[in-house]
Amino acid sequence: MKTRSFKWALAGLISLAMAGTALAQKQYGPGVTDKEILIGHINPYSGPASAYGAIGKSISAYFDKVNAEGGVNGRRIKFISLDDGYNPAKTVEQARKLVEQEEVLLIFQPLGTPPNSAIHKYMNERKVPHLFVATGATKWGDPKNFPWTMGYQPNYQSEAKIFAAHILETNPNAKIAVLYQNDDYGKDYLKGFEDGLGDNGKARIVSKLTYEVTDPTVDSQMVSLKASGADTFFNITTPKFAAQAIKKAHEIGWKPAHYLNSVSSAVGTVLIPAGIEASTGIITSGYIKDPTDPQFQKGKEWDDWVAYMKKYHPTGAMNDNLNVYGYTVAQLMTHVLQKSGDNLTRENIMKQAASLDLTLPMLLPGVNIKTSPTDFYPIEREQLMKFDGKTWQLFGKVYGP
Repeated sequence: MKTRSFKWALAGLISLAMAGTALAQKQYGPGVTDKEILIGHINPYSGPASAYGAIGKSISAYFDKVNAEGGVNGRRIKFISLDDGYNPAKTVEQARKLVEQEEVLLIFQPLGTPPNSAIHKYMNERKVPHLFVATGATKWGDPKNFPWTMGYQPNYQSEAKIFAAHILETNPNAKIAVLYQNDDYGKDYLKGFEDGLGDNGKARIVSKLTYEVTDPTVDSQMVSLKASGADTFFNITTPKFAAQAIKKAHEIGWKPAHYLNSVSSAVGTVLIPAGIEASTGIITSGYIKDPTDPQFQKGKEWDDWVAYMKKYHPTGAMNDNLNVYGYTVAQLMTHVLQKSGDNLTRENIMKQAASLDLTLPMLLPGVNIKTSPTDFYPIEREQLMKFDGKTWQLFGKVYGP
């Protein structure tokens, strides 16, 4: 009996030991080994939105920095960044290549509302993290119906409501003109703007015109908007067209109160090409530190940013806030990977992404990142700012929860 009892006890100990070992084992999804994490990315390095290519280059440079410093928990990040030219059909092709051929762990920061809309269902059907997408459309915060997709930046409707509130406060009798891109991105901003104006305020919109991403210019639209008699202009455009609109308004002598969506607020790629004089006085909103603002050009956070740019991204423009954007979102992705430890499954990546509460060095003071299983909007706080001919000047309160 003693021998049998001893054998049973020994068997029990072995089972417990095996169970403990199983619990301690590393768990990997596709694209992960002991030495590497494979991440996919889609960006318009060509085409009408190619200015945003700066984001992909900045992200890649930051991951070079991470790898040079030992990687994430000892694993190097292999970053595969593909060009879609801001063409949704090409986005679908590139997403399939990354998921089905390259077998990446996740697709990170694909850019643009129409491109992401084209792969939204696909990513969720395949149960592949579609993480921190580079667009502020409200649809990216729907964990109930799309649990594998998460946004990143403040959503467009909330931003547009801030502009509407400021217009109603400063010029309640404004005559408003709107130019917007004729797709989900432009319509999302427009809806938030009209909701923010309310029924009475919407009557203040005297002209609404659209443009297509394939249009060569928006010059004719700007002439028509001026002719409407509007004294206030909401400019819902991507960088190429934003610069054109700003420049054309100046050329034809139209000087409305000019509100510019934040996705086109880069000094280096929008305001300087449009012309400093033409850009002076424009209002936008922000959530990251502008690299041209002297108040942020000091301290460890600034020194770290400058060191990163000089060592890992020397071809990047120091006056382009898209480089700050890429740096910051890459830090967030790195944080999620670190939190995931040795459980680098797709399910755990989403679990960690849905339990964030942190700040990052180049976010504006008062802006944080916070998510939960029911809140897939990481950044919800932002502040108005006005271009003074040299840099963006923050003013007013920080809006958001």
